[in-house]
Amino acid sequence: MNFQNKVGSVIFIVMLFSLAFHQQASAQRGKSGIKGGLNLSNLYLDDVTDQNARIGFNIGVYGQLLSTEKFAIQPELLYSTKGSTAQYSAGSLYQEVSYNLNYLDLPVLAVFKLGKSAEIHLGGYASYLLNANISYKGDIANSADPVDKDNLKSFDYGFSGGMGANFGDVQVGARYNFGLVKIADSSAARSLIGDAKNSCAQVYIAFNLGSK
Repeated sequence: MNFQNKVGSVIFIVMLFSLAFHQQASAQRGKSGIKGGLNLSNLYLDDVTDQNARIGFNIGVYGQLLSTEKFAIQPELLYSTKGSTAQYSAGSLYQEVSYNLNYLDLPVLAVFKLGKSAEIHLGGYASYLLNANISYKGDIANSADPVDKDNLKSFDYGFSGGMGANFGDVQVGARYNFGLVKIADSSAARSLIGDAKNSCAQVYIAFNLGSK
């Protein structure tokens, strides 16, 4: 499947999920809508650090099921960029190398509602790797090379948690995703990233298009 077909498939899936979320939310007086924001991702071994973080984005749809005034279950479907960026310097030479991993994320979160003004989100996520590449920027090279997906695990999963502040039909929030899967799936990949796992901090804005 080429990249254009993958994009078309993702758009089709997002449209189906958006319709399903909207119908469920309307029936149960829960929220549903669209959301997007900024990713600050990294590949970690033993400890998560803020070094070599890659700046990216997330965008998709969400819905709340089994919604009450105090609790809901919130599945989401997001296109999310992850990976890491490393900087190297030797004398006057500078080079930046980015490991770019693009996923389709499915978080499923328990939502604890703190009145109408705020929510706490706790749960987990599963991800499917859509594509990957290594890009170079600097004095030595400026290019991007695709990565064979067979070198990386197709599926990732982990824990997810965060908070959201509500302003009418708009929510602004932050979330952290802690991956549990060693993403390298070949000796070649392990020689580059070892036993690295995904980590990703997110800030987002969500627009409620469903029932209140």
